[in-house]
Amino acid sequence: MLAYTGIWFFGRRQLLAGNFKDEFLLMLIGVTGGSLYFITENTALEITLASNVALLVCTAPIFTVIFSRLFLKSEKLNRYFWQGSLLALTGVTFVVFNGHFVLKINSLGDILCLLAALSWAFYTILLKRLGNRYSTLFITRKVFFYGIFTLLPLFLYKPLNVDTEILMQPVVWINLLYLGIVASLLCYFLWNTAVKMLGAVRTSNYIYFIPLVTLLTSAIVIGETITLIAITGALLILTGVALAER
Repeated sequence: MLAYTGIWFFGRRQLLAGNFKDEFLLMLIGVTGGSLYFITENTALEITLASNVALLVCTAPIFTVIFSRLFLKSEKLNRYFWQGSLLALTGVTFVVFNGHFVLKINSLGDILCLLAALSWAFYTILLKRLGNRYSTLFITRKVFFYGIFTLLPLFLYKPLNVDTEILMQPVVWINLLYLGIVASLLCYFLWNTAVKMLGAVRTSNYIYFIPLVTLLTSAIVIGETITLIAITGALLILTGVALAER
């Protein structure tokens, strides 16, 4: 809601797509990149290890490649991409576990992680198909609108209970503002712009950087230790992404 409200200050003119087919594709974008993605990933975090989630969600670039071959015939891939992707995914594994290898299989949780990765990959492919016909602001606004709209039925199953006392604490609403304005509005807009400029496959390849950024941020903000294994993983990620970009 914060992201959707905020984006109206920048792109308010066009309400609907040019035709019913495109509006339907925009609804699919809102589902895959909004409601379905967050439901699957956040539910997985409740029932499986965070390391499992971090690792399995990073398979999204692989699914993006598969979908791009099926739906985007123009995106050509060479052997460097496959080699770089494998190297980067290996690096992600090193960074995620950071010297403390704990792998606990939870079938439902891990399947939800893979569904989240599939959902994000499909979202990225749809973005590429629509990106040249509509502005990035318009598409991003539609993501939030249909994401909210398709999320509402979930509250019939699990009603939303808000503790206003907790909500009004500065640390809570400041974090919510960050999640709504920066992590949602700004970051979705930047991602959608990158897909339009670089293509679905090249943009998705940068997902491998997420665990690396998380590792560095956690070391700076909360003082977590970076092990030699994590440093090795970081080097593998950087090398893998550079190789895949060739």
